[in-house]
Amino acid sequence: MSLWTHLEAEAATLGEASRAFEVSGLSIDTRTLKEGDLFVALQGENRDGHDFVQAAFEAKAGAALVTRAPENVKGPLLTVAHTQRGLEDLARAARSRSNAKILAVTGSAGKTTTKEILRLACNALGRTHASAASYNNHWGVPLSLAALPRDVEYGIFEVGMNHFGELRNLVSFVRPHVALVTTIAPAHLEFFGICEAIADAKSEIFEGVETGGAALIPSDSPYAGRLTLRAKQAKVARIVSFGTTGDAKLISFTPDGDGMRVKADILGVAVDCYIGAPGGHIAQNVVGALAAVALLEDDVLNAAAALKDFTALKGRGARFDANGICVIDESYNANPASMAAALALLGNAKNRKIAVLGDMLEMGEGGLKHHAGLAAPVEANKVDLVFACGAQMKALWDALPASRRGAYAQTSALLAQQVKAAVKPSDTVLVKGSNGAKMSLIIEALKGTG
Repeated sequence: MSLWTHLEAEAATLGEASRAFEVSGLSIDTRTLKEGDLFVALQGENRDGHDFVQAAFEAKAGAALVTRAPENVKGPLLTVAHTQRGLEDLARAARSRSNAKILAVTGSAGKTTTKEILRLACNALGRTHASAASYNNHWGVPLSLAALPRDVEYGIFEVGMNHFGELRNLVSFVRPHVALVTTIAPAHLEFFGICEAIADAKSEIFEGVETGGAALIPSDSPYAGRLTLRAKQAKVARIVSFGTTGDAKLISFTPDGDGMRVKADILGVAVDCYIGAPGGHIAQNVVGALAAVALLEDDVLNAAAALKDFTALKGRGARFDANGICVIDESYNANPASMAAALALLGNAKNRKIAVLGDMLEMGEGGLKHHAGLAAPVEANKVDLVFACGAQMKALWDALPASRRGAYAQTSALLAQQVKAAVKPSDTVLVKGSNGAKMSLIIEALKGTG
């Protein structure tokens, strides 16, 4: 079954097709484009997708969405007034024609992990479509939604923001039946100033909830009350809390091999299931995801059973062995809450515990204070050595006792070899920082590929 015919795409975008076509997917990147995809020629600050239309057809694209016809291109084109708007038009049309149960996830941390937990849980109940990777921004959400197949039973979308109004716009495309907020934590403080403002920006997700739909609020958040009031302002029909207290309650999580055993009460349903990744933060995400399934009035127990196949994601807790060293890869992103959660995970290690930490970016005027504050979870989790890099992380380095100092460098590239020289077999090494801190260079060094 095709995803879009030229007639459907023309009707949705008010565009004009150069000739008939059918496409089976969408892409904005010729490097990952699949045969039969509609290539969307987005125009950015540094690149213009129109320069890659010919490469898209060489990769066997089914058609291209453009604002102008590139020279010497012979494949079918759908010409629209603006490619970003054309992509959004396709997203709205895909949502309008779908009978799927739709879930949206946002939060300061745990969005992608919760989305992937939901993907597994819902896929055990019916055909499921979910956002790829961390496609949660102004092009990622409409791209994921426009790729929603006609016949799926569940659609799961991650939505993010770093300014007011962004999430409001994105959720207007998604129109979820259930909107889940994972947590509120200091992140993007450079743009928001205080966490109450972050909570308000995240609560924009409730404004798009379908009539009769539900909001899922993290009960352990100090901003749970504010989120609840915002959901009421948005006239969400049902507001449910989840966490160590609330309507969906985490009872316990116990390490078990490479994962953990989670016991919970999900809106009155007793759950005892195995999850293929450890950590209290992941246990909380599991409870939120299963509560979402319950709110869709679906089979919570079968959804929970499917989570045995869950594994932590690359850059978000994935583990690997490097010559006898256990490495926890948390290199994708960081804020104070996710740092504390990762350090708690490291604290469960039985042998020497080493934290390699890079800057938490976009923290605003209080950034140095938030970095220095990491000394408390470092101490609480008995981390043996800390290696740090970045201008902001110098504040943590200065706050640490000499006994816990491994090494400090201005950049991850300069720190990488010091880390590699210091670690030894049986160590557990946590690598974490914001994506801009380039902590992946540390991961590559430990793997021996960098």
